[in-house]
Amino acid sequence: MSRRIIGPFNRVEGDLEVQIEFSDAKVSKAWVVSPLYRGFEQMLHGKDPMDALVYVPRICGICSVAQSVAAARAIAHAQGVDMPANGELATNLVLATENLADHLTHFYLFFMPDFARETYANEDWFTDAQQRFKAVEGSAAREVLPARAEFMHLMGLLAGKWPHSLALQPGGTSRSLETQEKARISSILYSFRQFLEQVLFGDMLENVIALDSVAALDDWVTQAAPASSDFRHFLHIAQALELQSLGRGTDRFMSYGVYALEGKPLFAAGTWDGDAGELDQAVIREDISHSWMHHQAEAKHPYDGVTQPSADQADAYTWCKAPRLDGQVMEVGALARQVVNGHPLIRDLVAQSGGNVRNRVIARLLEIALVVVEMEQWTSRIRPREPFCTHAALPDEAQGYGMIEAARGSLGHWMRLKKGRILNYQIIAPTTWNFSPRDAGGTPGALEQALIGAPLRDGEQDPVSVQHIVRSFDPCMVCTVH
Repeated sequence: MSRRIIGPFNRVEGDLEVQIEFSDAKVSKAWVVSPLYRGFEQMLHGKDPMDALVYVPRICGICSVAQSVAAARAIAHAQGVDMPANGELATNLVLATENLADHLTHFYLFFMPDFARETYANEDWFTDAQQRFKAVEGSAAREVLPARAEFMHLMGLLAGKWPHSLALQPGGTSRSLETQEKARISSILYSFRQFLEQVLFGDMLENVIALDSVAALDDWVTQAAPASSDFRHFLHIAQALELQSLGRGTDRFMSYGVYALEGKPLFAAGTWDGDAGELDQAVIREDISHSWMHHQAEAKHPYDGVTQPSADQADAYTWCKAPRLDGQVMEVGALARQVVNGHPLIRDLVAQSGGNVRNRVIARLLEIALVVVEMEQWTSRIRPREPFCTHAALPDEAQGYGMIEAARGSLGHWMRLKKGRILNYQIIAPTTWNFSPRDAGGTPGALEQALIGAPLRDGEQDPVSVQHIVRSFDPCMVCTVH
């Protein structure tokens, strides 16, 4: 039996270490360490509630819109204000732009370069993978970066700037659109669709969305050569490496729901553990028994949570707290969203092999296709010259929460006000759920469980299997710890 520290990880947003114990050339135990403390929750104490819209986007440079939307929803909940139709449409478009850009970046720049590592040099697919996906040098980066940059022009049109836009407000958006801007948005979406259909999928988005079973996916893959699209290329590698057997987690999934119009989200809120369940935010608790925090007697709901850092706590090994839903470890992210929402392909994949490296990537790419088609519809429904924002006063004493889906999963903000100021502000980010430490009962978090059984290849010091599992969750460590 041996133990080693893996990290710091490259191609991960923020700082991450994983302590691993090996037995018989496989991971037997894992401890996920978030070594950087941020403190944004403490910064907000005593501030005017609207100041949260300035502070929270700066938690992260790649998830800033998601943080803004969650904060705006928490304030709106406290106000009791609803958005006009244009406000909902514009907010959805802004959030979707960031989420899809993150999915694209993750696949091409964070995840796929691992298959160009020399550890795979003897695989028959290696040369093609290296030429296509090698970090910086691969041909994929030269194609995806201009496509992503053009797609991100939507942020300027919809939100004024990115990151750290102030256009997202509790009652909608402050950035109204004119007819010519609406046409420009449609043009950008058309161009992005062309890139996806020609490069990523090698097929129409609607055909990808229509895949409704593992058998249908397997048949689709064989209809063209692996090099015909990057999705097929990935699936070819995934089959060769049996990635469906790597990184299986808790198989308990959660989604807060996202992209609501008239009260109905595009992707539903709920849970899934083989059966659909209702989501009750009242049973969320944060456990700090293994966190570098001043200990509290029991796990607390975010409204009552306390963030007081202390690096000297016994049994602690991370700055990350351990959120639980009714005491259960939950996996969040694109796979969770699509299994909760009931997409037939994802339900079938999870039924056959659970949550794993391959299935998380498939769900993320499927979601790109699903959301782009919806973005086209949202754009067509915008009505220039009609209201984009509703205004309302905040009570001096109130509480509110904002629960949305960022690219990486369920993001929640909980806020309590007293005498017109923020009394308490607590944030649980997606990676806090996925990369949580053990709780008071000793139950490991989602990634800690998913790493068990990861193999060590001959001669490896930095196991590539661990890299695949970690990146399959698309961690954002700077959002994780506050």
